[in-house]
Amino acid sequence: MVRQFRLAAFYFDFHANDVLSSFCLHSYDMVHYGHSNQLRQAKAMGDYLVVGVHTDAEISKHKGPPVFTQEERYKMVRAIKWVDEMIEGAPYVTTLETLDKYNCDFCVHGDDITLTVDGKDTYEEVKREGRYRECKRTQGVSTTDLVGRMLLMTKTHHSNMVSYQHTDNFGKGPKGHSPWTGVSQFLQTSQKIIQFASGKEPQPGDTIIYVAGAFDLFHIGHVDFLEMVYKQAERPYVIVGLHFDQEVNRYKGKNYPIMNIHERTLSVLACRYVSEVVIGAPYAVGKDLLDHFKVDLVCHGKTEVIPDKDASDPYAEAKKRGIFKTIDSGNNLTTDDIVQRIIENRLQFEARNQKKEAKEMAMIEAMKRREQQEQSEGVAQSEGVAH
Repeated sequence: MVRQFRLAAFYFDFHANDVLSSFCLHSYDMVHYGHSNQLRQAKAMGDYLVVGVHTDAEISKHKGPPVFTQEERYKMVRAIKWVDEMIEGAPYVTTLETLDKYNCDFCVHGDDITLTVDGKDTYEEVKREGRYRECKRTQGVSTTDLVGRMLLMTKTHHSNMVSYQHTDNFGKGPKGHSPWTGVSQFLQTSQKIIQFASGKEPQPGDTIIYVAGAFDLFHIGHVDFLEMVYKQAERPYVIVGLHFDQEVNRYKGKNYPIMNIHERTLSVLACRYVSEVVIGAPYAVGKDLLDHFKVDLVCHGKTEVIPDKDASDPYAEAKKRGIFKTIDSGNNLTTDDIVQRIIENRLQFEARNQKKEAKEMAMIEAMKRREQQEQSEGVAQSEGVAH
């Protein structure tokens, strides 16, 4: 029997010759490469991954207002290449009943903590029954941090900066805070890229399609575009060219890109419609690039094409060869729109993250007190035996 995987939890129940299914549960608001890495690790623990995504109402009740609608979040999760099945409207608390309902062996969550509105561990029941597994949280990224970058309008996250210092929620200054809500610098490694990459070379008969851009804050607008690009051929091999941070800042301005080149690379590689990524692609899609990758088709969305530094058309060579195509994905959402959503709801998001961190700190203190109590009881028992 095929089973499902859900983001917040997985459960184990080993049976010979069975398909081992894992389950993850999460809000998946502002899906980023940290979420994707969690799902990658979860999929590696079993054979079939089921991901449950909460409704807007559930997120608002337990965490605060989501940035993306539930329909947008459902589609984003479905586009992650390690996800086999997605459950809409999953309950916030993972129970044994939920795991059994979707024929899952275990649930998987990161090594941070998830609490209900009243401060309870959402995985308490499945942990008690031994159907819970943890994966490593991806250091250097969180939704809180990304929102902070948008609001602060700084460029310290760009990859050319020597110093890299995160502030706490929305830049209110360093202070003691939750190790789960707080973030640290993201350091790219070749191993991480290998883990995310497909490792597949184009095969004879494949149609090699090239697209380029910033793909900043990888979102549902990008997913819809790449899905349409993918549908342009029976056997597509989609290569995404990512521009360096300085190039993106040239044509986007302000503090763009919100995510640096290393972060954007992983975000795009996690998409099921992407076969390969060119890190630091040239802005002009010229003869050398087209010949090197044997490109059959070059696509661009309905957004404006910004001229190169010399005022030339970056797609001139592709148009000359007759292989350029404008794609209408039917989705006009841009990174600017997302930033605007955050700015318009700044106070709500500040309150959301402060509330989340307060709950986590309270849980940490409770865990410390319990550990100290258990140690004291252990010492007392040892002394009793000695006497």
